[in-house]
Amino acid sequence: MAVIVTDQGFGPETFDGVFTALDELPPSGEAHAVDLAPDTVTKALAPLVGAVGLIRIDFPSFADGRGFSIARALRRMGYSGRLRARGHVLADQYAMARRSGFDEVEIDESLAARQPEDQWLARADWQEHDYRSRLAS
Repeated sequence: MAVIVTDQGFGPETFDGVFTALDELPPSGEAHAVDLAPDTVTKALAPLVGAVGLIRIDFPSFADGRGFSIARALRRMGYSGRLRARGHVLADQYAMARRSGFDEVEIDESLAARQPEDQWLARADWQEHDYRSRLAS
């Protein structure tokens, strides 16, 4: 079972729809939720901006940061829907995930056991510790 991490801590899955792979989208490009691989070419994502309510980007390894770049590109294109990182994202990477544009992180129960909620909440003040806030003072 998945654990959803937000700035409020751990929570259950609240999406009850089906995720569709990018290459399996209908010709209209409309879907409720889309799964993206970390090697997705960002130019191919423009049609998703207004058509999809939830995009989930896979992180196959904590050392693979391509998903952060995809999230940032989507936000720069104007995507305002729900954006979720899924997989091997560590608590130490939570602030980076939020700064990149992710709304939430989906982890499995074994990672949640190794990195309990308090470790994630310690990074939930990601805006306060952003380098731009330190430059303003």
